Amino acid sequence: MKRTILVGAVAALALATVAVGAPAQAGGSDHRLPGLRLGTATTLATGLVSPLSLEVDQRGRVDVAQNFAGQLTRVGPGATRTTLATAPTGLEIGAVSSRADSVYYAQNDQPNGVARLMVLPPRGAARQLADLGAYEARVNPDRVNGYGFRGLPSACAAQVDPTGPAGPARYRGVVDSHPYASLAQREGVYVADAGGNDVLRVGYDGRVSTVAVLPPQPPIRVDAATAAEFGFPACVVGYGYAFEPVPTDVERGPDGWLYVSTLPGGPESASLGARGSVYKVNPWNGAVQRVATGFVGATNLAVDQRSGAVLVTELFGGAAGTGQISVVSPWSGRTVQTFAVSSPAAIELRNGAVYATTDAFVPDETGNPQPIGKVVRWSISDSHNHSRWGDDGARGWQ
Repeated sequence: MKRTILVGAVAALALATVAVGAPAQAGGSDHRLPGLRLGTATTLATGLVSPLSLEVDQRGRVDVAQNFAGQLTRVGPGATRTTLATAPTGLEIGAVSSRADSVYYAQNDQPNGVARLMVLPPRGAARQLADLGAYEARVNPDRVNGYGFRGLPSACAAQVDPTGPAGPARYRGVVDSHPYASLAQREGVYVADAGGNDVLRVGYDGRVSTVAVLPPQPPIRVDAATAAEFGFPACVVGYGYAFEPVPTDVERGPDGWLYVSTLPGGPESASLGARGSVYKVNPWNGAVQRVATGFVGATNLAVDQRSGAVLVTELFGGAAGTGQISVVSPWSGRTVQTFAVSSPAAIELRNGAVYATTDAFVPDETGNPQPIGKVVRWSISDSHNHSRWGDDGARGWQ
């Protein structure tokens, strides 16, 4: 089951500020990892609607997807802004990446099965590179996964309303595509599909293949309150329920593996625990390893090519649930630092700086995202003020 609050429409205008706190240690330090220092924040763009995807290319140009507004915006020197693409009415834009001056992004209408990977070349108009919705309908890679209750007696399963908010008691992966992030590399464009629960590779000839299907979430024990929340009968209390994984980003590490952030399926808040994770995916044979967990709203990540450390944006993380960026040790998988940041959604490491979108999903009183999103850049150094932090590892593989 997926139950996401990262859907909505453009809401009324409002203002907000970026909040960046002092770093805190979490889960113990790792002396092999240089401590991260963030410099003064520089705001590059404001007034964005749901900026959930971000790319900083080799020239330092910043492309940001305003997902629910259906716009792809380039932020240039002096805070100049150019609209690169506008989606047809009713379609979302997201999953932006770039290579060799071409920009790749997704157009998506999840309820109606529309999922297209587009390419905008340096000259000429944007065109469709691949129909990901058609691939999902034909192949449905996560049909191999079983979701829902584990070990639930048939008599109890029969009492679960299959049309209810949680769906059937047990089910296989259904046809569903929501390309949430992309990564353009020499061998093709990798796509993290939050609907399909998989990582795809799209060749530059448009051919689509499955790299890996992520496993179901570890089952959670259903208590009486959770059963009531989801409309389950009382007989399910005490049984485990395995939610779907929800891939939200894909980046390449210095070891050549792909790193994938995931939402936990079901509630994205911490109501059922901090269940977001980071996985490693072998792009050559599809092997999957979970390397870190304990995140709340893990919508994006970046991997430092020098240290191997992983930076994770937690949209609802932190003590107040208003967002944080976590630094994860590549050796232990533990979070060793956190930075309080207001509703961070996307993150990139480029040229000795952290770029992130902030205030990306701050709902108004109706639950819709406000047009207050920002693109922010911080210079970075280690705890000894040396520049031991570098770029996202993807650069070396392009």
